[in-house]
Amino acid sequence: MSRVGKQPITVPAGVKVNVVGNAVSGEGPKGRLSFNLPTHTKAKLEGTSIVVSREDDSIRAKAMHGLARALINNMVLGLSAGFSKRLEIQGVGFKASVSGETVTLNLGFSHPINYPIPAGIKVKVEEGTKVTVEGPDRQLVGMVAAELRSFYPPEPYKGKGVRYSDETVKRKEGKTVQ
Repeated sequence: MSRVGKQPITVPAGVKVNVVGNAVSGEGPKGRLSFNLPTHTKAKLEGTSIVVSREDDSIRAKAMHGLARALINNMVLGLSAGFSKRLEIQGVGFKASVSGETVTLNLGFSHPINYPIPAGIKVKVEEGTKVTVEGPDRQLVGMVAAELRSFYPPEPYKGKGVRYSDETVKRKEGKTVQ
């Protein structure tokens, strides 16, 4: 049996989860989420916990068992507490701002980069260089943070660029004149 898949998921107070056939949906203080279970898996709501099971012991079913449990757990955690990623912008004149549903990044290019914020995601900018991406969907929060970082990843010589707050950039020594 899958070590991850066999653990029950406890549903905290304030979060409502519905399991209908292959669809799992939930509602909580941070919003609403829903998704379809992978093949070979089934979920059952037992009181205040969710139990995920699989159809057989094939390799594919075992893999999907752990995956389904992890996805439901992330959904429940996201609806109750939410997820966040912090980014830092480093570089002279590099800054970010939020206006409405758009993040504007000035990263040293000849033009500002306008990034539309997806539904369900909140982006905050502090001091012009500290960006926080928050939302109930773990995958979407990570994707938005990764896309913002991809516009100017940190470079190893001067350290300029957009990086995660806990990321360390290994610096390289530049060329020396002889």
